[in-house]
Amino acid sequence: FKTCQGRVITKLLCSGEKDVDLAVQSAKAAFKIWSQMSGMERSRVLLEAARLIREQREEIATLETINNGKSIFEARVDIDISWQCLEYYAGLAGSLAGEHIQLPGGSFGYTRREPLGVCVGIGAWNYPFQIACWKSGPALACGNAMVFKPSPFTPLSVVKLAEIFTEAGVPKGLFNVVQGGAATGQFLCHHPDVAKISFTGSVPTGMKIMEMAAKGIKPVTLELGGKSPLIIFSDCSLENAVKGALMANFLTQGEVCCNGTRVFVERKILDVFTKEVVKHTQKIKVGDPLLEDTRMGALINRPHLERVQAFIKQAKEQGAQVLCGGDLYVPDDPKLKNGYYMRPCVLGNCTDDMTCVKEEIFGPVMSILPFDTEEEVVERANNTKFGLAGGVFTRDIQKAHRVVAALKAGMCFINNYNISPVELPFGGYKASGFGRENGRAAIEYYSQLKTVCVEMGDVESVF
Repeated sequence: FKTCQGRVITKLLCSGEKDVDLAVQSAKAAFKIWSQMSGMERSRVLLEAARLIREQREEIATLETINNGKSIFEARVDIDISWQCLEYYAGLAGSLAGEHIQLPGGSFGYTRREPLGVCVGIGAWNYPFQIACWKSGPALACGNAMVFKPSPFTPLSVVKLAEIFTEAGVPKGLFNVVQGGAATGQFLCHHPDVAKISFTGSVPTGMKIMEMAAKGIKPVTLELGGKSPLIIFSDCSLENAVKGALMANFLTQGEVCCNGTRVFVERKILDVFTKEVVKHTQKIKVGDPLLEDTRMGALINRPHLERVQAFIKQAKEQGAQVLCGGDLYVPDDPKLKNGYYMRPCVLGNCTDDMTCVKEEIFGPVMSILPFDTEEEVVERANNTKFGLAGGVFTRDIQKAHRVVAALKAGMCFINNYNISPVELPFGGYKASGFGRENGRAAIEYYSQLKTVCVEMGDVESVF
């Protein structure tokens, strides 16, 4: 395992078919115990896991920074969101219930909300620990077991989560971790004892997982890519909109699926907005992610860094103007000289047909595009195969609600961006996937309804 600083710190073995089968069988055995526990009993275990994460916040955040390359400042936020997620689903676990329906003649029916069985979670490398909690929290609250496969680029922190669940008191094997790449994922998706698959990652991989799941009629949740619009109207609070644009583009080195990377700015304020964004982007401290004042660490690996650089090169060839950044950054510390660092980039003079505007770059690259009317910008914002997120900055509250209602996206922000409280469902439209993480909505995707019809009189036969 090589860190984002280019150093090998440990070696891990990929899980083969036998390992995957052992993990699933172990989870299956634990499921029999866990699914028979009451919601309140499961709640207490999840609350204990949340407490342990909160207690070990600094240790886990440091591990996540080494794991992923994001700043320690951001990693701490991820860990806080993680324990809040487990607390939230601990609160819901005891309240999961069906309905009672009165029928004629004293007969009645009722529904039971039941767990699915062994669920598979496949995580992405940008939020390794947080994604594992987003998937395991509702899964375990509903009474399921989970086998989780982190990205091979970030294998470490999810193992720590498994240790915490064990210490908190889940049955042995209830949350298992397997390591590996595509082959390990295929073994999981094809396994006959897997009941459901939840995947976070790229569109091409999501399509393959959907195909594999279809062969076993397994339900899937897909949280895929995005090329989200951020719309800045001239009546916005400029300072707030600039902060929002930075939040929408440069968190986790720009490696965020819901980032608002197409920044549409009303022409009246294009120049002043652009000037302010460039000024603030140039102040972002890049470097050692373990230092307190660092705000942007290293990208995940060299191939990805080169891919992002190629997008910037192509953007220049197509007529975009690099207003700042985009170049490689070499920290002063000799231990970091082989790290995958670059300066955050702002592109001006962009048009809708440029590759940098159409394709997901997944790096710290913001594209600024002017617009003139509300109707025009909504049409352009929706002209994409993706539909994960969208944002609007304006002081006109009616316009804000009108525009987000017209956006074809699953997660919309008004006068903020990249805020993801666990209480709110998260997921996309169109090629950005389906199903939802977080909120009460996630319960629907980790449970199934059984209907029971009770006749209180004699059966009315038609025979």
